[in-house]
Amino acid sequence: KPEPGLVLRYDYLWMNEDVQGRDQGKTRPSCLVAANLSIRPGKVLPLPITHSPPMKGVVGIEIPWAVKRSIGLDDARSWVIVSECNLDLWPNSGLTPIHGKAGEFSYGFLPPKLFSRIRKEFLEFYRSGNVTVLRQ
Repeated sequence: KPEPGLVLRYDYLWMNEDVQGRDQGKTRPSCLVAANLSIRPGKVLPLPITHSPPMKGVVGIEIPWAVKRSIGLDDARSWVIVSECNLDLWPNSGLTPIHGKAGEFSYGFLPPKLFSRIRKEFLEFYRSGNVTVLRQ
């Protein structure tokens, strides 16, 4: 069941990839910032998690090493990008199993304090119209 704060393996399509005419992105960990299942089919807003430090105009929140380790992500520095998201249907074909864990699509949940910060930052950008939303 998709719930805010869940980190899952998802085929995230960046806006620059969409502009290039691509219809698929790179499968990566992504954090659900919102999930609305009251309407069938439901919709979710995944935020990408990337190893690349945020560039100019991109806003990200670094995931502490201890959090990454607790949910099974690698040891490299990573950021949840809060200035861009996908809007997708749930369930969707963009979900992929975690490497080496057939049938598992989620890593687990971000700690409430970290997720609260991510959600707050995302909502500030969203309300100001500064979030790029790519509809899948």
